[in-house]
Formats: sequence, C-alpha cells, structure tokens
Amino acid sequence: MNTDLLTGTRAVRRRLDLRRPVDNRDIRECLEIAVHAPSGSNRQPWRFVVVRDVELKASIGEYYRKGFAANLSGRTPRPDQLADLSSGQFLADNLAEVPALILVCSLGRPPAEASALRLASFYGSIYPAVWNLQLALRARGLGSTLTTAHLAYEREVADLLGIPFDEVTQVAMLPVAHLLPGSDTSVRRTPAAELTGWDGWAKPAATPAGEGAAG
Repeated sequence: MNTDLLTGTRAVRRRLDLRRPVDNRDIRECLEIAVHAPSGSNRQPWRFVVVRDVELKASIGEYYRKGFAANLSGRTPRPDQLADLSSGQFLADNLAEVPALILVCSLGRPPAEASALRLASFYGSIYPAVWNLQLALRARGLGSTLTTAHLAYEREVADLLGIPFDEVTQVAMLPVAHLLPGSDTSVRRTPAAELTGWDGWAKPAATPAGEGAAG
C-alpha cells in the first residue's frame, strides 16, 4: 500500500500551475481509475464533464465566486482558518485560469426530504470515485481540490454545460493542474485513537494499539 500517496494527497489551490497545460491523456487515464470505485449495488452512477474551453471556465468561475462569497457571508472565521480561506479566495479569483475543471456528477437526484439512509447511499456511491480520481491525479504529479461552491448555482451551470438538471446531480468540481514546485509539508491530524470509540461512543480501547486479540 502506498501510504505516502494516501497521506500526502490533499487540497491544492495556490500550488496549481495556471500556465502549464494538462494532457488530455492524463485526464482520461485518471478517469479510468475513478470508475473502478465501489458503488451501492454496483450501479456505477458517476458521470464526468471535463471543461477546457476558456469561455466556459470563465462563466463557471463567475458562478463559483458568487457561491464562495455567499458561503463566507456572515461568517467570522477562527484564526486557524484564515490561511485556508485565503487559499480558497485565491482559487475563486483564478478558477478560469486553471487548465482543466472536472465536474463529477451522479445519475438521479436525491429526494427533497431524503432520509439519512437514502442520502448516505446516494452520496456514498459517488464520492469514492471522486477520491479515486484525486489519488490518480496526485500520482501523476497533478494537483486538485474537491470544491462545491458552484453548486449554489447548480442549475445555471447545468444549463451552461447541457447537463440534464432533473436527471443528474452535480456533486463536486475538481480544478486540475500540474503542481508548482514546493514541499509537501505534513498536515497535522488528530490521532485516530482520540476519535475512535470501541463498542460504544467515546469508549477508548482497553489495550494499547497493536495488543490484544483480533475480533
């Protein structure tokens, strides 16, 4: 298992190379890996729209900026969120310059008042493909980040790209570009041991990690 790929793939915004083209062949190869993700009942609901056209990217960028601004409206970010928000603003301001945008879609639409079960099944059958795609891109030296701000204008983007809104749900958009030079600094994560209950919520493991019988 390539643990470096799993732990080193993260959201990339400022390190996206806005000048270097991305080869269509690389995108196609990554999409082929994406479609090997698992899905409920093996229904394989994913569909993808790759946007390279400059004018289309500019139009999507306008919707993205408005959605991003609306998401920030009225929020008071914590000090530890400022760097991430600044990075997000950079992407919003430069989305049209990204070499390729990949919109990930799922066939069907979740019911307006869907249960947790229905929603988990719907989105749980598409997001593994998104992560497969991001891992495949990263393995080829390409950066991406999972974005959703444009979904505030999902219908408008659907009309722009000819996506049948009543039959297809957009779930994410990945800006894709080569990575600019820089170091992949480690990201601090709360240890899993502090986030895991055993046989109940907030019940720590009875034995240290690596000890005890397997169940």
